[in-house]
Amino acid sequence: MPNNNMVSRVENERFLVLERVYDMPRDQLFQLFKEPEHLKRWWSTDGWELPVCNLDFRPGGVWHYCMKCVDKNQEEYGMESWNKTIYKEIIEPEIIVYNDYFSDKEGNINDSMPSPEVTMEFIDLGSQTKLISRSEFDSAESLQAVLDMGLLEGITQTWDSLDALVKSFK
Repeated sequence: MPNNNMVSRVENERFLVLERVYDMPRDQLFQLFKEPEHLKRWWSTDGWELPVCNLDFRPGGVWHYCMKCVDKNQEEYGMESWNKTIYKEIIEPEIIVYNDYFSDKEGNINDSMPSPEVTMEFIDLGSQTKLISRSEFDSAESLQAVLDMGLLEGITQTWDSLDALVKSFK
């Protein structure tokens, strides 16, 4: 039985490192990151959905998406959060490197918000995969700003949703 608890740590004040083991072979887990129909099923926090998920999964390609709060019990009900990912490097099924941005509906990047470079590494453990996310921020202050906005809680919920999707394939 895998240990599905996410491990997180800050390294050198500017790097957020997250690790978690998923009970799915690497090739299959990687697929859940490259196809919009899968991303729409797990990439969001509790009470939020992805009504827009435009994905061009290739180096230089863009993933532009909207997370929308659909839970009437949340203070943010109806709120939309637009994001833009620009892929820098993809080595299937091992690594995805991208820049992550806050954006608007048209895809214009919000330069006032932190925009880390993220490296996702998929480590082959046979029938399981260790996922390691390493986000590099331009400063310790930028990292702290997103942590203060609830980034760690949001990623934990998102990775829990990924785990639930993985288990649904069993």
